[in-house]
Amino acid sequence: MRRFIPVAGLMMAVLALSACGTSNANTGGPVKLTYFTFSAAPDHLTDLNTIIQAFHSQHSNVTIDVQTASYNDYFTKLQTAIAGGTAPDTFELNYENFVSYSSAGSLLDLSGQASSDSSFKASVYYPRAYGVFNQNGKQYGLPESFSDVLLFYNKDLFDAAGVSYPTTDWTWTDEMAAAQKLTDKSKGVWGDFQPIQFFEFYKVLAQNGGKFFSSDKKHSTFNDQAGVDAATWLVSKVGKVMPTDAQLGGQNDEALFKAGKLAIWHAGIWEFAAMKSVPFKWDIQLEPGKVTKAHHFFANAVVASSKTSHPAEAFQWLRFLTSSSDAVKTRLAASWELPAVADQSLFSSYLSQTPPANRAAVFKALDNIVVPPVIEQESKMQDVVSKSLEKAKLGQESVKQALDEAAQKVDALL
Repeated sequence: MRRFIPVAGLMMAVLALSACGTSNANTGGPVKLTYFTFSAAPDHLTDLNTIIQAFHSQHSNVTIDVQTASYNDYFTKLQTAIAGGTAPDTFELNYENFVSYSSAGSLLDLSGQASSDSSFKASVYYPRAYGVFNQNGKQYGLPESFSDVLLFYNKDLFDAAGVSYPTTDWTWTDEMAAAQKLTDKSKGVWGDFQPIQFFEFYKVLAQNGGKFFSSDKKHSTFNDQAGVDAATWLVSKVGKVMPTDAQLGGQNDEALFKAGKLAIWHAGIWEFAAMKSVPFKWDIQLEPGKVTKAHHFFANAVVASSKTSHPAEAFQWLRFLTSSSDAVKTRLAASWELPAVADQSLFSSYLSQTPPANRAAVFKALDNIVVPPVIEQESKMQDVVSKSLEKAKLGQESVKQALDEAAQKVDALL
């Protein structure tokens, strides 16, 4: 199932990535910290090593051992390690899985370390990114990176069809009207593509003014009229302005856009690098809404195990990895997601890169973010909703039937 979180593609490996530093900010004995990551492998191990070398130059007694796994294997391996008493000292968690691990007591409360470090300021981070990793008043993670989803569009296709480019004022109605004009099935050109799955549904539900859960989070509300309208908006595109699975012919949406056969594409900012050299002009814009604007907000955090023997060193490593100037510069230069720091002046190099020209939209989208709904059995909930939406997409059930079925199953998980 396609997800809106960039994933790694390497099986488990252990890489001892340490460096020879000259300064000695720490006077303690040698400390070895393990760090388990899915986002660094395979494309950003060199970048991670650059950050580790910079950290080691300030903390020469600390060695970082990096362990990697593909996203698909990562949480199985992590759960096995925690259950077996061999949890890594530090590791990555995406927001969707954070609640399960913090609720289970697997994470170190970083609040104590933060309060004892007079130089630490939470305000260094984008506030929402920092806050989502706080549970019951305790800070269990530091935000490592964020990404959001925007509207990509092929300017050449718009020009050829005589259609005006998307604006910040676009609504669903504007998007559909443009997509219909841009679709040319005889040429294999499609006007729109929006994946039909959990992650898109919770967002378009918010764009329609709906809520996924009741205010007390005791039952689902996504199958009400707002939810039916939101899901209908997604499935109504299929076969008309958006290809069916059969019409895709084995291609995915990324390949379709890259081939110049897709005019409008709802996709994440991590696709910028893949589209850098396509032979047509393209740009991005805020996504349309219906009742209101709403944009995905995905965030990865770095956390420490509640069982680590080195909480102070673990906190220093996590802090450096997420907010140091070395880490920020390395991430931006490598297009390795975006660091979740608040100082916009640090992003000047990112904003000056093209394409896309409208990179300011990446940050403008943060004015209207909506985070994924989370429960302890998160992966099961995502699977339930996505499978029900698939039935509606294929016409096996009506939208209302599919959502009612999903709501019943999600309520059982609650």
